[in-house]
Amino acid sequence: MPLRRDLNGGWKRVSAKEAQNHDELTAEDAFQNQSREGGTVQMSSRSHDGDYNGWASEGIRRVRSEQVMRKMRFLTGMAAIGGFLFGYDTGVISGAMLPMKRAFSLTPSQQEVVVSITVLAAFFSSAFGGNLNNIWGRRICIIFSAFTFVAGSLVLFVAWDYPVLVCGRVIVGIGIGITSLTAPMYIAEVAVPEMRGTLVTVNAFLVTFGQFFAGMVDGFFDDLMPQHGWRYMLGLAAVPAIVMLCGFMWLPESPRWLVMKGRNEEASAVLHGLRDADELAAQELREIRQSVAPVTRTGSRRTGVQGGALGNGASATENESTNDPLGNSTEDFSIVANCHITEESFIDRFSAMLADRPTRRALILGCGLMAVQQFSGINTVMYYAASIYEMSQFDENTSVWLSGFTALAQVVGIGMSIYLVDRTGRRRLVLMSLAAVTVSLLGLGFSFYLARVLSEPVLKAFGECDSRPALVWDGLTSFCYDCTQIPGCGFCGGHCTTGDETGPSDLNMCPSGSEWVYSTCQNPAGNLSVFFMVAYLLAFGIGMGGMPWTITSEIYPLRYRSLAVSCSTATNWIGNLIVAATFLSISSPQVLTAYGAFWLYALVALIGLVWLYFVLPETKGLSLEEIEDLFRCESNRYDRIIFDDDDMPDDDDDDDDQQSEEHPDELSMPPFATHDYDMDEDDAPRSSG
Repeated sequence: MPLRRDLNGGWKRVSAKEAQNHDELTAEDAFQNQSREGGTVQMSSRSHDGDYNGWASEGIRRVRSEQVMRKMRFLTGMAAIGGFLFGYDTGVISGAMLPMKRAFSLTPSQQEVVVSITVLAAFFSSAFGGNLNNIWGRRICIIFSAFTFVAGSLVLFVAWDYPVLVCGRVIVGIGIGITSLTAPMYIAEVAVPEMRGTLVTVNAFLVTFGQFFAGMVDGFFDDLMPQHGWRYMLGLAAVPAIVMLCGFMWLPESPRWLVMKGRNEEASAVLHGLRDADELAAQELREIRQSVAPVTRTGSRRTGVQGGALGNGASATENESTNDPLGNSTEDFSIVANCHITEESFIDRFSAMLADRPTRRALILGCGLMAVQQFSGINTVMYYAASIYEMSQFDENTSVWLSGFTALAQVVGIGMSIYLVDRTGRRRLVLMSLAAVTVSLLGLGFSFYLARVLSEPVLKAFGECDSRPALVWDGLTSFCYDCTQIPGCGFCGGHCTTGDETGPSDLNMCPSGSEWVYSTCQNPAGNLSVFFMVAYLLAFGIGMGGMPWTITSEIYPLRYRSLAVSCSTATNWIGNLIVAATFLSISSPQVLTAYGAFWLYALVALIGLVWLYFVLPETKGLSLEEIEDLFRCESNRYDRIIFDDDDMPDDDDDDDDQQSEEHPDELSMPPFATHDYDMDEDDAPRSSG
């Protein structure tokens, strides 16, 4: 089915008949126009040549657009494999942990180390990965992360003891940290603005799909090879890593990184290969250069950069009478050749980033968003899903399979967000997601409370099984659930006594004919736990699963983007580390209990919902350079700028056009967040009301 460009410059599919009718109308319009201009009734050979050239240009544009779309899909697919590996290697440990615990006789603290050491390595690699991205570029960093994924997976496959297992998890963590930082940033920097949200969210979708796929692999190998299947679970990550490594050998570097390094001809070539028209590529190149240049006191961007690329710091708007073949002014072309960021030490760049108020505001938002994502408990579910189901009194095999299938809910949620992100917007998805996450966590905690109080009551408890130290409850063994949570204790006929998997240590402690229950009690609320787990993952996937990565890849200025994304990604991983390293401890009966832990995460989600309601702007449909300007408005809180259909200025509304020219910084502010602005000496809009 042929493609045809519509009035907005985009492409749409039309039937062959519609295409023929369009060509006939075009010819008729040309005939009538020539008649009105006093030409002959019959079309001259010149008009035929003009129509032919127009049709030829249309065909060329169509072919180029299709080529660009193929490149964009391939590029996104290769970069998003990093997201898949991120999800697979973080999700696979949930099902692999139970057979590994048997194979190496892992204690609870060693289990937490195996999980958290990967997160710790990811934290450090993401913290330093921003500087590596600035030095090496996005492409080389992704290739390096692919190497580390292959090496770490092979080490885990052959691990023969606990230290080697930890070593392999560290290597994999390094790869996870770098790819989680670089992949969404790379996609955001090469994608066209109207597709950026969708393409970056595809990366988040593959993160959750990787977690779901890991659950299916866990279940398959746990059934097929109960003793050694965990080796294949962990080692299979090498296959997609090799695919990503080979794919990035053919992909270009980010044009924005190339401009920062002064490699402007390469940046221009990359943009011309990834945009529908040369004019769009040239315009985007100018915007990138302007975003790299420092901001003057009048608010415009100067061409003189650190030491003065042009010597006198002349304005980019001066001397524009002479144009180069791409439609750029000669003055602009000189900026292309000279405008790049001077190399600075890491400390100098970090200090300058924190001193820059717009970047600092964006950084607080990005790091806060990542912290809310982690401390609302998502990775307790992803890392310990099988253990959580065991807490809910399911057996080991059922727990492994349930952990895999419930991960599918988050995949569905992220899939929905891919469709909604550039339609509904980032802000609305985040707020709706957090509201549903709060309700789901409250319900999940309640289901665990019911699992305790609806289990069989304990009539008699003997010795050490009588009670335990507790922080938020009395610690007395009142139910079967309490009894089986005490190491070395089991339940039989209303009695709680010492024993092991084979039976009680003293048969006289159990009533005759009673059944010995050592690890799991009957749980009438088990299905309720599954329901709220699925609801939680679905709600999280719709917004909080992918939007933090999408938003943090957009909101930072190019000059500090690598370092700022590194900080927000490191915040994500340190939150991940804290949650992963503490969940088994705080969910124990001695501390908060399982239901208390989930209610704590619900409280964090609620606080995050209220905070983000007041500070999160909408970035839908804006270029990266336009998003950067959102944070330049000075006030006591962030600009909450929402671009809904009703808020966008109408092209034929002269009053709105005039207002936007007189007050360019007042962009559709909601009534409850509007301010009156005047300019300070640094040209940052300041609230005067």
